[in-house]
Amino acid sequence: MAGWRMLAIICLGVVGVLSTWFSATAIVPELIRVWQLTPGQAAWLTNAVQLGFVAGALGASLVNLPDILPMHRLMTGAALLAALSNAALLVVGPEGAMIARFVTGVALAGVYPPALKLMATWFVKGRGLALGVLIGALTFGSSMPHLVRAVADGVDWHVVVWATSATALGGALVFGLLVREGPNPFGRATFNPRQSLAVFTDRPLLLANIGYFGHMWELYAMWAWILAFAAASNVEPFPFGSPSMLSFLVVASGVIGCLAGGWLSDRIGRCLTCAGMMIVSGACAALIGFYFDGPPLVLALLALLWGVTVIGDSAQFSVSVTELAESAFVGTALALQMGIGFGLTVVSIWALPLFAEWIGGWQWAFLFLLPGPLIGTCAMLALRRCPEAAALAHGAR
Repeated sequence: MAGWRMLAIICLGVVGVLSTWFSATAIVPELIRVWQLTPGQAAWLTNAVQLGFVAGALGASLVNLPDILPMHRLMTGAALLAALSNAALLVVGPEGAMIARFVTGVALAGVYPPALKLMATWFVKGRGLALGVLIGALTFGSSMPHLVRAVADGVDWHVVVWATSATALGGALVFGLLVREGPNPFGRATFNPRQSLAVFTDRPLLLANIGYFGHMWELYAMWAWILAFAAASNVEPFPFGSPSMLSFLVVASGVIGCLAGGWLSDRIGRCLTCAGMMIVSGACAALIGFYFDGPPLVLALLALLWGVTVIGDSAQFSVSVTELAESAFVGTALALQMGIGFGLTVVSIWALPLFAEWIGGWQWAFLFLLPGPLIGTCAMLALRRCPEAAALAHGAR
């Protein structure tokens, strides 16, 4: 019971801090008007966070920071930084906003990978479900700005920034006062940059990471641009009342996927679960353009199914790393995995609207994301055939 209680506490903090991830994305229409932003500048409000996360995660992995510092202290300091940098949107202009969003991404890299490692210290059996719950909390936190934007439509955009900064500050208090390491700690590391290379030289780890990279190519670009797709749709009446509410529900529905993915992963295996989720999410990316003009119910159901499956496997790539990597460097391996994965999201988030413009609109734009789940599926099925995959989920591949 102690593990599940700590899981709930960590998830509470993660929901609060991760609300800053898409805080600027949710208010882009207002910022375009107030700051006279071009479409390219608007895209970089999201991509600056991704770049900051990449810089923070890769930097942390190179100095083995998540394996040297106590995790709850690292997470507390990073959450405070996220709250402050997010609040900076209230006082800066367009150029300063890009810097503030970059710093927010750096801060989030000090919360997300350490939170995964910390939770793994509380669970050996049922780790897939536990980390699925944690990624579900991340997903719900990421969707919160869209909810605030939907229910406060017409209210000043500053409200979204104030609300997400406040929840991040609350997350810092949770991490600092209530969180501690579990009874199954990983080994303590000393500084060794060469450990980062294991991600590329250890074949099972490499395959797990290729699966993750394919998954990430699709995930954040879909999250970042589902609002633009919905706003461009000609469907009437609009599902759930508005594009913002549909976007919130699509992202938030991923909580269901994370729980289902964790439960399935512990029973039928990490590789099969990841491959299955990517097959379904890729199919949704291929099909959703057919329902761009309706019927509304079909568009809504397909979008929600995509929201469930596009994130449902995410935790299981990280769980695989905790089970395949050398114990003392699990934090380093997670940070490097995420650093490279989020680096790919920068490319897909930047390129997707350009692809949409090139093909003449958003209807078929999500076809651009299909290579991600295709490559990721092949990698996870290849990992399933490796002898080392027996270490996954107590033998469930």
